Amino acid sequence: MGDSAWREGGRSNVPLLDLRAQFHGIRRPLLSAVERVLSSGQYILGEEVRAFEEEMARFLQIPHAIGVASGTDALWLALKALGVGPGDRVLTTPFTFVATAEAVSLLGAHPVFVDVDPQTLNLSSQAVEDYLRSDPEASQIKAAIVVHLYGKACDMQSLTPLFRSAGIPVVEDAAQALGAYAVLADGRRRPVGTCGAAGCLSFFPTKNLGACGDGGMVVTSRPELAERIRSLRVHGSPERYRHMEIGINSRLDELQAAILRVKLPLLPTWNRARRERARTYHRLFQEVGLEQDGLQLPPLEDPSPDEEVSSHVFHQYVIRVPNRRDELRKFLQERGVATEVYYPIPLHLQTCFKDLGYRPGDFPESERAAREVLALPLYPEMTALQQERVVRVIQDFFRRNG
Repeated sequence: MGDSAWREGGRSNVPLLDLRAQFHGIRRPLLSAVERVLSSGQYILGEEVRAFEEEMARFLQIPHAIGVASGTDALWLALKALGVGPGDRVLTTPFTFVATAEAVSLLGAHPVFVDVDPQTLNLSSQAVEDYLRSDPEASQIKAAIVVHLYGKACDMQSLTPLFRSAGIPVVEDAAQALGAYAVLADGRRRPVGTCGAAGCLSFFPTKNLGACGDGGMVVTSRPELAERIRSLRVHGSPERYRHMEIGINSRLDELQAAILRVKLPLLPTWNRARRERARTYHRLFQEVGLEQDGLQLPPLEDPSPDEEVSSHVFHQYVIRVPNRRDELRKFLQERGVATEVYYPIPLHLQTCFKDLGYRPGDFPESERAAREVLALPLYPEMTALQQERVVRVIQDFFRRNG
């Protein structure tokens, strides 16, 4: 397969992500892990899940990690365990994947959106402060979900004190940012997902740590919260056939846990490779002067000199293209460069949330981002030649179109 691209019609194409390249690099240990599970005859909540939960807890420096069926379930379970229910309000961002707010609605609660920071596209601490100070309904907020979008840690240094002073527990949607570190109010750095009441992880195959199917996890330092989540994930049953409350069936299976155990030790190396490729993109774009054409690059600077506690793991490398995003995307597609838009419609304008009563213009930064963002190919196995090709095609677009 050459440089991890594939050949089609004589043109070298660049995929957004190449999971085949990842598989070829760890084929033997993955197949060995799968065979180990199949030979054991145990497929649900066995030794592999227990071991993976312990290994993730050590990785994140937190006492409790509970494997569940998906990142969406992780959010639902964390909120349910915190007591969120019908009629409650949960503050979050409108610029994220639908699952973040969907989990709120599935509990009968109401998402309350607050706009994002124009630079990071994470929740704006200033917008949160303004809302908590001025909105009469702010006192009804039962919990908040912060999303570490694209792999970039939220501004927990500012957000955590705001929510703490308002008595609002924080759930971290860390689906895209496993391995990143956030700075807390006291200056300490903590792994993303361990800064609030609970952190929610997704192991969807395209994530930095991806399974070969669905999977998720809730992490917490609160023993009572962990105990309730363990019960809720098996039909509200703390012990077999004794059901204390209505829960769901949400269990990380043994096969996925075994696969993730192979991959977890490699995650720091993969995240470093992602950061290196992000820096390469920055260098290439600056060398050809594309920022002068209006193209905006994602935040790259990290305040930490220590690579191992970086605030960004570049789940996605997302540029912004004011006015011409869709034209550029079509141009790239025609030349074999895959891209994606995360996300084309902010949540407050999605049909499924129309009953919340939001209108166009309510969250201008989120709406502007939805018109401008474009994710470029980026993954650990991506070659320098592939990155140069992506930049050359974008440069060609601006040359042709003035």
